[in-house]
Order: sequence, then structure tokens, then C-alpha cells
Amino acid sequence: MRKLAVIAVAVISTLGLLSSSAQAARPDTPPPGAAKAMGWYVALGDSLAAGYQPGAGDDKDGGYVGKVLTAEQAIAPKTKLVNLACSGETSSTLVNGGRCEYELGSQLAEAVDFLSAHKFTTRLVTVTIGANDVTPCLSAPDRNACVAQRLQALAGNLQQTLAKVHAAAPDAKIVVTNYYNPYLALWFSDPTLAAITTQLQVALNNTIAAVTAPYGTTADVATAFQSFTTTPVNGVPTNVGVICSLTWMCARSDIHANDAGYALIGQTVAGVLD
Repeated sequence: MRKLAVIAVAVISTLGLLSSSAQAARPDTPPPGAAKAMGWYVALGDSLAAGYQPGAGDDKDGGYVGKVLTAEQAIAPKTKLVNLACSGETSSTLVNGGRCEYELGSQLAEAVDFLSAHKFTTRLVTVTIGANDVTPCLSAPDRNACVAQRLQALAGNLQQTLAKVHAAAPDAKIVVTNYYNPYLALWFSDPTLAAITTQLQVALNNTIAAVTAPYGTTADVATAFQSFTTTPVNGVPTNVGVICSLTWMCARSDIHANDAGYALIGQTVAGVLD
């Protein structure tokens, strides 16, 4: 599966042209008092941004987003949350709609409408998107071709998303999370496939980082979850043990974070806030 790493480099190398699009025109000086007004934190993305947990469903005021809101309120106490995330969302459905119902047709359209109306008082936008784009490639007949195609689509959709978010609220801080790898839990049954998923994780997260760079900051969830630390503890690689302790993957075969996992993601995002 070395080809995955080559694919990641190839996809990323095509993204240099994106940087020029980030130079969107900034608005005129905000009206007097805007800095002291109530501010907004807008959360976008998939089920991780929606705070999903098996048996409980979405928790849009909790999950990692709730932890980030608390951190942001320590900086700006009047900040309030608008969470538009949609469980199961891909980068394509985020842009075009089709997964969750939105009055304006898509999560991105809804976000841009809100951000445009709160241009001067939106302080923070977080985005978590991309995992649902590439996960189907694990079972694809031609995994390499699937990854290349899906990452190219993700790059275009994420670039469009961040460009529109930045244009609508140019003073807001944009933070995009990368991903931990829940499929490391496959180490117990298929270590070879678990190693392949690590290569896929790297390709996905490199693409996210490259597209995000002109617009904002990447929160390194992968490192926080010790995704690449393979030192054994009681015979189990550290990264596998962390996945078992911070997600539902080993207990319920569910990829989502548990309370401790969401707390760590929130801490990771909070760590890049001003």
C-alpha cells in the first residue's frame, strides 16, 4: 500500500493553486462596539462535530464542540454556539445537500447565510469533514483508485467550503480538525489491514492540512490520539490501546469517540485558539 502515500503526495501537490483564492477581500472596519458584542461559534461537519455516540444519538451542545465552546467563552464570555453539523455528512453532501434537511438546501448554504448575517460577531468556525468520503475505499476492489478519486473530491469540496466561510466571515478564526483512526482496532483480528488504514489516515489528514493552510489552522487530533505510537503496552500497541479507550470501536464496533475521546478532541481544538 505504498501507493497510498504516493497518492497523498500527488493530491497535495495539486493544491498549491488554492492559496491565491484565500486572499478574499476583507470588510470595512467593523462598526463601533462590535468587539464587545455577543459573539458566535459556528460548528460544521459530520457526526463527530454533531457529538454522536451509539445509543444516545447526536449531542450538538456536547461532544467536542461543547468543550470548545467552554474554551472560547473563557476568552470571550458572551460567545454562543450554532452547531449545523450533520451525522453521516460527506464533503460533497456538505456542499450540495442530500444528507440532512436544511432550509437553504445544504449545510454550507446554511452556514454562509448565518455567517453573512453575523460577519463581525462570528469569532470561531470549526470544521470536521472527510472521513465519510474515504472510509468506503477500505472495501473497494481498487483501493488505490478509490482513495485518489475520493481525496481529489474532498480537496475541492473542502477548499470551496473554507473559501466561502472565510469570505462570509473574514475575521473569524477557522479551525479544521484532522482524524484519529478507529480502524486501528482491527489490529486484534487483521494487523495487515490495520496498517493499511494508517496509510489511509495519513493521506486523508495530509489532504485536510494542505487545503486548510491558506484559510486557518488544523487541530491535530491524530497526534493527540497517539495514532502513530506503536510502542507495546501489555502486548498491545499504544495507538491501538488509545483507540480502545477513547472510542467505542473495541467495546461496540462503533467508530465514534466516547466522552473521554470527545474531551480530548475539544482540548486539542482549544489548544490552537488565541
